[in-house]
Amino acid sequence: MQPLKNGLDLDDAEKLARLRLIRSENVGPITFHRLLEQFGTARKALDALPDMAKKGGRKKALKICTPSAAEDELAALVPLDVSTVFCGEAGYPPRLAHIDDAPPLLFVRGHPDLLTKKSVAVVGSRNASVNGRRLAHEMARALGEAGYLVVSGMARGIDAAAHHGALISGTLGVMGGGVDVVYPRENDTLYGHIRDTGALVSEVTCGTPPQSRHFPRRNRIISGIARAIVVIEAGAKSGSLITARMALEQGRDVYAVPGPPQDPRVKGANTLIRDGAQLTESAEDVLTGLGENNSRMLDDGRQRILRAPAPTPIVDSELDRTRDRVLNALDYGPTDIDAVIRDARRQCRCRRRGTAETRPCRPVGTYAREPGCTARVGRPRRP
Repeated sequence: MQPLKNGLDLDDAEKLARLRLIRSENVGPITFHRLLEQFGTARKALDALPDMAKKGGRKKALKICTPSAAEDELAALVPLDVSTVFCGEAGYPPRLAHIDDAPPLLFVRGHPDLLTKKSVAVVGSRNASVNGRRLAHEMARALGEAGYLVVSGMARGIDAAAHHGALISGTLGVMGGGVDVVYPRENDTLYGHIRDTGALVSEVTCGTPPQSRHFPRRNRIISGIARAIVVIEAGAKSGSLITARMALEQGRDVYAVPGPPQDPRVKGANTLIRDGAQLTESAEDVLTGLGENNSRMLDDGRQRILRAPAPTPIVDSELDRTRDRVLNALDYGPTDIDAVIRDARRQCRCRRRGTAETRPCRPVGTYAREPGCTARVGRPRRP
């Protein structure tokens, strides 16, 4: 997928087809983007899905979202005053569009124009101290006054304080459930303020209550939208550390506020600093860092445009090799389809006895080399 200067202008039929595609069985964000790369439009991808599943060895018919189901989902957005923006459109967050598993579409409540504004994420502990909440409020306000959109996850504690601090300049709340579902309920007033002056987004269908499996997906949106992420008071097992890890994988700068080692609420933030995150004590530190790194940042005006390459016929031998890679990527427990795709693609070229063969170096989840392997094996590089 090539980032170009202009956004896509999707007609209603293609938008409906894209919603059907992402709602179809076994189609996650990565699969969605791969299908659009291959076929160019969601309509062509939907037509090809049954045959692809059959060639892949599937016995049962693939469940493809019907046009009526997709139309009903879109119609339900009207009374809620919720809009949609699809990946590749001009209003889609530009930096988010560059991550591998970018949400195919976002549901937006509030002011959609804020999604393309340069932004910084501020996250941290739900069980935050008074000083931590005050610092988050002050830092968010200063970042907003400097022209940045403050992004956070609408949780209690640090997230809520950051949103409150940036209400005047504009703040973006990324929801764990549907964009119309207030969670936690104590943030009902804050939700109303953000809806009126900022924006709320989610990739989850409206009306869906937040579930534990939604929050890691929400965290990748928070880090993906932002230029940098600031962590304030994160415990050793805080979800903010997941957001920080995702930010690093996406090539974002990570800042962390230090705290006393006796306080368990800052153990995670201190660990981030020890592991290489930039120590920060104020918004000025973050703004200075962003200024220094501005030259290497992605242009916020660039968008991902999906163009169909020349069709490549799939031969049976390649299909057999691909099936073997998928089987090698499976584990004893349930495995997410996007994880299977990533692991199946993690191959290395080994040279043995003067011949080259392409196969997985080791079982999924390990990064060590096999004897005789000349390839560099490690964490997959991000584009």
